[in-house]
Amino acid sequence: MAQKKETTEASVSSQAAGVKGKGSANALAAKLKTRRLRTAVGAVVFVGMAAGLVAGVSMGTMSGFGWDTFSMLCPLGALGTMIATKTMIPRAVVSLVLIAALVLVFGRAFCSWLCPTMLIDRIRDFFRSPKKRRELTEKKNSEIKAISQQELASLKAAKDGYACGACGKCQPVHHGKVDSRHAVLGGALLSTAVFGFPVFCLICPVGLSVATFIALWRLLQFSEATLSLVVFPVILVAEIVLLRKWCHRFCPLGALLGLMARLNRTFRPTVAAESCLHCSGASCSRCADVCPEGIDLHHPEASVSLAECTKCGECRDACPAHAISFPLLARTEKAGLPVASAAQEADEDAVGAEG
Repeated sequence: MAQKKETTEASVSSQAAGVKGKGSANALAAKLKTRRLRTAVGAVVFVGMAAGLVAGVSMGTMSGFGWDTFSMLCPLGALGTMIATKTMIPRAVVSLVLIAALVLVFGRAFCSWLCPTMLIDRIRDFFRSPKKRRELTEKKNSEIKAISQQELASLKAAKDGYACGACGKCQPVHHGKVDSRHAVLGGALLSTAVFGFPVFCLICPVGLSVATFIALWRLLQFSEATLSLVVFPVILVAEIVLLRKWCHRFCPLGALLGLMARLNRTFRPTVAAESCLHCSGASCSRCADVCPEGIDLHHPEASVSLAECTKCGECRDACPAHAISFPLLARTEKAGLPVASAAQEADEDAVGAEG
């Protein structure tokens, strides 16, 4: 029996190594393709709105876009405006309803596909020196190696009688439903109520990106040099460069969209358990390693909520077995179980095997 078990484990390990080896080049190509696609989509939208401003076409900006009477305001700006004026503004209410409907379907996709902050981050990556890129790659590889070694130790600990499959000797870490971004969101709304105007809009990266472009355009078009041409970019660079974790620790707009996305059930990352290396017993955590939001598809009870998923596709591209997809609606059969159900079923199977 023991020999059969060792043979099975060796087979799973060799399968994992083979899939990783064959799929590494394809995974890297897919990853670059998705990143470029997201960058292209964000750039096209931003350039299109910028061209509309220059041409005098009323399309609005990322902070409030639309045509004529049909328009949508930034949800944080709309909410802040009503708090500041202490008035239910029809346009703001309609904007919140429309944004909520979009978030219900697409979740926080705006953050990884349309937000100007994403474009600025891509530009910063482009201008990094080759040495800096190598250092970041080596650091990431070291982190992945450490996680793999930890998972191997966890599997050994589980065989020795520990019930926890994620960690044999310590209690799992439970992530709260609120974090520092929600504190910033509360502070932004509170300051709006105190001072009578949306204070955060003065330093919002989305608005600053548009304001910087307008200031630059007016300089080139009308030779109009203003202080905003210096102040806006300085604030923007300070937020993106100095506060490197802006999107994940400080952005109140992301926090607000995350709260709205609690009801999102479409286009969620779904694991095909029969193809997943982790579900087969191999030590693989690539999806959790690359997720910018810190979501662990295999341990949802100790992970960030799926409401924080930005649909960036990093987990799908990094998966060496191509076991992750983003279906319109997650299926209920084993081939496409929702993430939480797949993890729970894997845990139940492990407990049953021990019994």
